[in-house]
Amino acid sequence: MPKRKIGFLILFSVIVTVIFLLAELPVNHASATTYTFHSDAERIRFEELADSLPGGFNVLFAASGECDHCHGYDPEGLASVNLLGEDINLVDDWRASMMANSTKDPFWRAKVSHEVLLYPQLQQQIEHKCTSCHAPMGHFAAIHEGQEYYSMAEAITDTIALDGVSCLACHKQTEEDLGHLHSGHMNFDTAKVAYGPYISPLESPMVGATDYLPVYSEHISDAGICAGCHSLVTETVDYAGNYTGNTFVEQATYHEWLNSEYEVDDVTCQTCHMEAMSKGEVIIIAGYETEPRTPFYLHELAGANIFMLKIFRDNIEELGLNATYDQFTEAIAATEDMLVNRTLSLDLEVLQRSTDTVYLALKISNMAGHKFPSGYPSRRAFVEFTVQDEFGDTIFISGKTDENQEVIGHDPDFEPHFDVIRSEDEVQIYELVVADVNDNVTTVLVRGDHALKDNRLPPQGFTTSHATYDTVRIVGEAVSDPNFNMEEGQEGSGSDIVYFNIPTQGNLGALEATAKVFYQTAPPKWMEEMFAESTEEIDYFRTLFDEAEKKPILIRERSVDIGSIVSNQNIEDQVSFARLINHTPRNILYVTSMEKHSYSIFDNNGKTVLRESNQNGDYEIRFHLSSGLYGIRFTDDQGRSITEKFIVP
Repeated sequence: MPKRKIGFLILFSVIVTVIFLLAELPVNHASATTYTFHSDAERIRFEELADSLPGGFNVLFAASGECDHCHGYDPEGLASVNLLGEDINLVDDWRASMMANSTKDPFWRAKVSHEVLLYPQLQQQIEHKCTSCHAPMGHFAAIHEGQEYYSMAEAITDTIALDGVSCLACHKQTEEDLGHLHSGHMNFDTAKVAYGPYISPLESPMVGATDYLPVYSEHISDAGICAGCHSLVTETVDYAGNYTGNTFVEQATYHEWLNSEYEVDDVTCQTCHMEAMSKGEVIIIAGYETEPRTPFYLHELAGANIFMLKIFRDNIEELGLNATYDQFTEAIAATEDMLVNRTLSLDLEVLQRSTDTVYLALKISNMAGHKFPSGYPSRRAFVEFTVQDEFGDTIFISGKTDENQEVIGHDPDFEPHFDVIRSEDEVQIYELVVADVNDNVTTVLVRGDHALKDNRLPPQGFTTSHATYDTVRIVGEAVSDPNFNMEEGQEGSGSDIVYFNIPTQGNLGALEATAKVFYQTAPPKWMEEMFAESTEEIDYFRTLFDEAEKKPILIRERSVDIGSIVSNQNIEDQVSFARLINHTPRNILYVTSMEKHSYSIFDNNGKTVLRESNQNGDYEIRFHLSSGLYGIRFTDDQGRSITEKFIVP
């Protein structure tokens, strides 16, 4: 997927000869001999023609345009290419990411204006907090020079702030308190240095071009680099705008990772979101005697926000973005790959079928190193569960969306977490639901006081005994769900089992059940509170939102065939002397029999947990069993046996 910068191609077509200048450059390495690939005049022309990225410096940071000369696209096809000769340069991957466009994000600007509209007396505090992560290079430079607050007005007129979470927003962070910072607090080196992952970097090209010294440090590969922004605790205000003294964890992606097996195994944020190319060596600066780099860390920074990336791609000029349509398309493809292939796994099993009901179990397992969904609380995932007959007609559907892409059957406030779903208006939605001081659902973040629901899927290894659990709690009905993050009575499965008891409406033929898990960045219901207000930023984003593709993203789906039942008489033939007729509520089985028999109940491993003899007639079996799949075997006096399955939810 080669990327081409139009300016570079135009210039390259004009250049007839390339001048190699041999130069002695002062470096701290064994060999000080390097070869410049382009003349100074050519370099100046490259800057004029080739790139729309901002250049220049402020008191702490350099803009991304200063890094592009060596870490961007090489028109000669020598640097930043893989074994196939495909361009994999860092700058072009980054420039179409959410991080590169964080300051220009119209959803973010609209939400900040919404909060300020409701609490104008808190404008300085709100904007200062929001710009610390979305416009860090402008924000922290201003603070370094003595400002108390940094505003949105300053950010949107500051060229370097508009560079978003740019190169040095990460590569200039120091080791000080790394991993212990949150809520937009970060420590930056005040010297002109750029920390990187390679030992003994060649210093002269970067120093000569930018005055920044490349420095090797292990901490740049530490997940703590992400902690400052990806754990956000806000101070709660009441409806009058008074601080209550309480705080609310708006997002805690870094702490979710800490409470996982990924942290134990040293699988960091960078491992997944900055994939390392382990095959082949990559030259990072053409024309210099640099050691080829392996592994080479891609800077796609793919997450899950396809919705906003498509808005970016379709409004490049209007939003003033510095990436092309094709570059955004590549970023969308990388994000889709992350969502579809590296987020969830599904298992769907038919447990039992009677004349009127099919019993199924859907296991959803989180493959991410944090909760899913994670991050900003608008994000949610939901299950669409469908059963169709042999003619393709739908006899049951839970989780269907309407023409506005809202989930049908959604409760007025929020949908609770379900362990067992029995009707179409019950929908499994994985989400964080925020409440204000009056216990009302809110999407106004400064009003966030506590969670009413947090059943987002935890990562594998997640436990309630971990030191971070106070910031990453499970909230609501999921707490008492024996299958949520539990397997064989042990925490940390990172999964949830949802049982579906589907009425078949008298249909005895073959059926097919399909489970689909969808993801939404900006569900319509979540947007309602903001869209009820009007500011220039809200009105503009409402227009973009109305024009955008809002269809939920399908992450995974699984289907299973359900065998037919020939007739009622066929069932009577199979269970001629005893049968299970009902197994609800949770701790009672109802049995009907025509002959004396014994029964034994066994667990999914075949271990007998309950046994009785000399049973007859219609009776109840009362028990206290942990959740799971069980079998009951009836045996008559002639030694004939019948076995059925049932679920303890």
